[in-house]
Amino acid sequence: DKVTFISILSACASLAALPLGKLIHAYIISFQIDSDVGVETAVVSMYGRCGSIEDAQQMFDRMAVRTVISWNSIIAAYAVQGYSELALRLFQQMKKDGVKPNKITFISLLNACACPESLALGKHLHVHIVGNGMESEVDVSNALVSMYCRCNSIQDAWKIFEKMTKRDVISWNAMIGGYAQHDCGMKALRLFQQMQQEGMKPDEFTFLSILDACGSQMHGKLIHACIVEAGMESDVFVGTALISMYGRYGSIDEAWKVFNKLPNPNVISWNAMIAG
Repeated sequence: DKVTFISILSACASLAALPLGKLIHAYIISFQIDSDVGVETAVVSMYGRCGSIEDAQQMFDRMAVRTVISWNSIIAAYAVQGYSELALRLFQQMKKDGVKPNKITFISLLNACACPESLALGKHLHVHIVGNGMESEVDVSNALVSMYCRCNSIQDAWKIFEKMTKRDVISWNAMIGGYAQHDCGMKALRLFQQMQQEGMKPDEFTFLSILDACGSQMHGKLIHACIVEAGMESDVFVGTALISMYGRYGSIDEAWKVFNKLPNPNVISWNAMIAG
């Protein structure tokens, strides 16, 4: 039935299994359930997530009825591939057709703003988000912080972060990562301390960002102690970041100790050790 096909299409999308997805689409047509809006939306989503935008657009164009989920699927298809202007055009058409955007719409569009040239578009979307009363949604605010960081507007990112009444680990990671990427190491370290003081437990991505922000071996060792306390020293990604950090400061013995504790070092771990 249609629920089965929707589930299979979702699995194809998760695995990026485009040939299988096309085969399932052919079965859907043969079973004559391709006019169901839920199935059609799942087909659009599958093609989009598999990177076949042309197929996604063709399916979307054939839809007689489109829900907000249908629009989100096609907007996300363009956004993921970096076609921010085309995604925005679809957003404008969506509004003209009387379909009200939800937070998933805005998160998809914000994710398409991936460089300084997209800042004007990001700010335009921010105005719409405020107008729709969604700025207080944690995941929308997180997407705004990330967008401003990617677009080199770190002060705007901080303004959003500072206004947030609720923050999850993604919020903290976005702001810490933003500071790390913009060579604001001390601000990233202070924010990491504040995160812990407020009782938020750092995850793998927090440590990857903060290790990148370390401006001295002393800071790196303090972060290393936090990683050991969190039980993440044997994580291959965190361990590799530690090796790279110690390598930057010429502490080969410390890097070697971390390397030897990795249960399954990958090629990046080996490269980091060799480079150190």
